[in-house]
Amino acid sequence: MSYSQTKAMLAIAKASFRSITRSPSAVVFTLVFPLTFILVFGFLSGTGLKVKLFLTPSSDHQNPIYEATKNIDVINWVEGDSAVASKKLQQGKIDGMLVITKNVTEGKTDYTAKLISSTAAPEGGALSKNILDNLISKINLYDAHVAHPLAQLKSEEIAGREYKKIDFILPGQLGFALLSTGVFGTAFVFFSLRQTLVIKRFFATPIKRIYIVLGETLSRMVFSLLGACFIIGVGRFAFGFTLINGISTFLTMLLICAFGLVVFMGFGFVVSGIAKSESTIPPIANIITMPQFLLSGTFFPIDVFPKWLQPFCKALPLTYLNDALRKVAFEGAGLVDVVSQLLVLLLWGVIIYIIAAKTFRWE
Repeated sequence: MSYSQTKAMLAIAKASFRSITRSPSAVVFTLVFPLTFILVFGFLSGTGLKVKLFLTPSSDHQNPIYEATKNIDVINWVEGDSAVASKKLQQGKIDGMLVITKNVTEGKTDYTAKLISSTAAPEGGALSKNILDNLISKINLYDAHVAHPLAQLKSEEIAGREYKKIDFILPGQLGFALLSTGVFGTAFVFFSLRQTLVIKRFFATPIKRIYIVLGETLSRMVFSLLGACFIIGVGRFAFGFTLINGISTFLTMLLICAFGLVVFMGFGFVVSGIAKSESTIPPIANIITMPQFLLSGTFFPIDVFPKWLQPFCKALPLTYLNDALRKVAFEGAGLVDVVSQLLVLLLWGVIIYIIAAKTFRWE
């Protein structure tokens, strides 16, 4: 009877899966940590102390209203194209669009400020209106424009889909779990297999090396995707996480998660190859994972960081995984729509596996 590489691979995968489920660190990083953050942020409400506003290009930029807003820390002006801003407004990613016009004919006021908000971010819209109302009242009072006010505020609300905190947090926690599993899990397992001479025993059998790797990959894939299903399920049914196209969105997210895990496992192979002892794995792995946990839009949007730091944030692979997952879940994007994010992840995968091939040691 010929030796079956596939059966051997599945046997390795089965044994590896059992060891993963018995590992406290695997359960903590894959389920407990992400679920804890989801519960914490899921129970939080409100939009925070800042509002994001977009000033339309057609607006009068040389006016006392816009100049006065520059001194208000709670207003964060968003730059970009009007069409993009309008889409973000409908999705609740910005709080309002402001149109400021100068009244050329004689009227009740010299300027009219029109705030366009969305039902997608009702609290942000209400806060923006309150801030601008108070600001314009102060301008009229300080400039002694009481009988003839300098400016007036009008408001308009358009329909939109609410962008909840959970819609931002949950994809970031999925990325957090995948990166942790890919780096820490792979590094510890292959280092342990090498140190305990298990891999050497594998070599005494007819199984090929690639099937050893595939077996370990398959076990981690199954475990991580089960964890992803659980996390998405909790987010959806407990906190109303948006799956815009239902089951098709869910399946697309799982495909992206699987792709991301394969890329992140490459980092784990590198760590296991360069680590001299088991105690050196955590420091090396943390050098790879911590910057991504903090700077890849896992907990906070990248635009809250200083502008000089944002290019570095946008170079990290976890940034593109998080972005792809959010676009699929909330905007209904398909794989074709997030191809740019997937290509960056693929590029990272090619680079890291080339490095892994040169650093990884079987014995």
